[in-house]
Amino acid sequence: MSKFLCRCARLAAGVLAAALLSLPVAALTLDEALRQAEREAPSLAAQAVQVEALRSSAIPAGALPDPKLLLGLQNVPIEGADRGRLDREPMTMQMVGLMQEVPNRAKRRARIDVAQAGVERATLEQRVELLKVRRQTALAWISALAVEEKLALFQTLYAENDLLVKAVRARLAGGRGQPADSVGPRQEAALLAEQEDQLQQSRAQQRAALRRWIGPRADEPLAGRLPNWPVDAEHYRHNLQRHPELALFDPMTDEAQAEVRQAVAEKKSDWSWELAYQKRGEEFGDMMSVQFSFDLPLFPGSRQNPRIAAKQATLSQLEAERAAAEREHAQQLADDLAEYQRLDRALRRSQDSLVPLAEEKVALTLAGYRAGVDELASVIAARRELVEARLKHIDFEQARALTSARLHFAYEEVSQ
Repeated sequence: MSKFLCRCARLAAGVLAAALLSLPVAALTLDEALRQAEREAPSLAAQAVQVEALRSSAIPAGALPDPKLLLGLQNVPIEGADRGRLDREPMTMQMVGLMQEVPNRAKRRARIDVAQAGVERATLEQRVELLKVRRQTALAWISALAVEEKLALFQTLYAENDLLVKAVRARLAGGRGQPADSVGPRQEAALLAEQEDQLQQSRAQQRAALRRWIGPRADEPLAGRLPNWPVDAEHYRHNLQRHPELALFDPMTDEAQAEVRQAVAEKKSDWSWELAYQKRGEEFGDMMSVQFSFDLPLFPGSRQNPRIAAKQATLSQLEAERAAAEREHAQQLADDLAEYQRLDRALRRSQDSLVPLAEEKVALTLAGYRAGVDELASVIAARRELVEARLKHIDFEQARALTSARLHFAYEEVSQ
């Protein structure tokens, strides 16, 4: 009975293992990587906290300052027989009051504008950071997938090397060729292994770059093809001003202008009021007092005007920086469009001409070698050219995908 149970347990374990092995392996697509990055990126959490902090700080921006409680003693005698007494002199009073400072209306309005512009700037910075995270995640995913495609290619290369080994052995067995020919395929296999080792190193580096944005899921197998977003040059030029880094200058300019208005408002008087209740001795009547005070900005040339000039200079600096950034991004856009067009042509040329011609050359030299017309060195050289052509084709696909990703996340997503 126990043997029967053991056999049943082993059978059940085998069935379970087979079922687990038959389950599809989780694979990470580009869309899933982008969603994961939005959930994982610490910089996005930091930006969200900053926006909430600025929104909270903007609430009291235009409010009056907190009122002040006034407590004091007035006209206490310090000489004579009544010194220190609070109930002998009619002018001696115990005072309690309230004082409220009232900044001028223009200053309070400017403070509100500065706070609101700060919130708008932080909100756009959050959007810019989101696009940056998505862009960098896409670039890392593309680079990681390109390495995987190259590594997958090596399985075909090793299989073709095995066929070459068999062809050399067959020729040697037929009494043709040189004994040294047996070394060539082994040398090629060793060179392939060396290239594969370099790709394994690149795989580890690219997965580490992807892990920065999406965490542990970067170690999952990747699924999908290298993307190629449509590139509309006229659309990108039209939306140049909406580039996230350029759009950020709008709230920054609003904030600087509000600070200029706030500095100008310093030339207007602030004022305050005080209300106090004064208690005297029992034989004297209590008193009330009201007092108003006003700031007197009498020396604007040495006080308010320099502050205004400093804020206006900051605004002018911001405008100049914006103009410089526009030129820089216009140049970058032109460079990226030219690079994309070059890569697109190179990829078509590789697909239509270079790779097929390299494959044809290998087939011809191998046939010539088998017929005793070509040397093995010609076959090895042709195969080396084919390996480089196939790897270069993946490089072209990767570079085009990276360029289209940079354009897409700079101009397409920000306009959505």
